[in-house]
Amino acid sequence: MKIIFLGAPGAGKGTQAEIAAETFNIPAISTGAIIREAIKTGTEMGTKAKEFTSKGALVPDEVVIGIIKERLTKDDCANGFILDGFPRTVPQAEALDAMGVTIDKVVNIEVPDEKIVTRMSGRRACPACGATFHTEYKPSKTGETCDKCGAALTIREDDKPEVVLDRLATYHEVTEPLKDYYEKTGKLVTVIGQEEVADTTALTLAALK
Repeated sequence: MKIIFLGAPGAGKGTQAEIAAETFNIPAISTGAIIREAIKTGTEMGTKAKEFTSKGALVPDEVVIGIIKERLTKDDCANGFILDGFPRTVPQAEALDAMGVTIDKVVNIEVPDEKIVTRMSGRRACPACGATFHTEYKPSKTGETCDKCGAALTIREDDKPEVVLDRLATYHEVTEPLKDYYEKTGKLVTVIGQEEVADTTALTLAALK
């Protein structure tokens, strides 16, 4: 089975992609992870990607597509795979089609923006021991310090409300058009993200049957 997972930042698509990968015994391919791996192992496309990442620039489409193409030739993809984070744009989806890759299902994890902002902006991390908390769903006892080691909790830069809103705006402008692209093929299924991960997983696996 060849599957694509779509969803806004913070919608939980990465978690669902990993669970589906374990369920169907196929690899979950995260774009960020394979770009880092390609750079580390020094593949042709990885070397090209490094030219951009070393300057803090975005890796261009042609390089990302080349890295995806390299990854899909690996033996563990013979029986299928899950793509998480690719395609991000309609041109990337068109490039995937041009490779001759036939996708079976596209799972869109749908969560309202306001819930995503609450989920992400409420996260708190302990810089000392790595423990994580949430102001609403999993607060620490004091709300300001880590229950495990007592260090002051911090909010990641990516989790600040203004940053989350910027990321969501980019998603709606650049990535969300993929829903229409795949809906026209009859392969899009939408799963409404639930408060509990297990509930979202049950809906996701049912949609993939």
